Amino acid sequence: MDSMAQQIMEALMIMGLGMGLVFIFLTILIGVVKLVAWKFAPEAHVPPVSDASDEGVPNFTGVDPKMVAVISAAIHQYRAKA
Repeated sequence: MDSMAQQIMEALMIMGLGMGLVFIFLTILIGVVKLVAWKFAPEAHVPPVSDASDEGVPNFTGVDPKMVAVISAAIHQYRAKA
């Protein structure tokens, strides 16, 4: 029968081998997934450049007062039921 220290060393070697193989497999898997994602990724759509007169200011007019009233009424009705 082997000594306890020798059995522990064999167990540690088997554990290290298993963990190493899993690490290598997962590293290769991540690399393949990234490669496939890079290869088959859809091309980015670049919007056309607008006129210089816009000056990058968004055309936001605010929230419609009717929409504010509808949302407020819905919140009031929800809180009344609870």
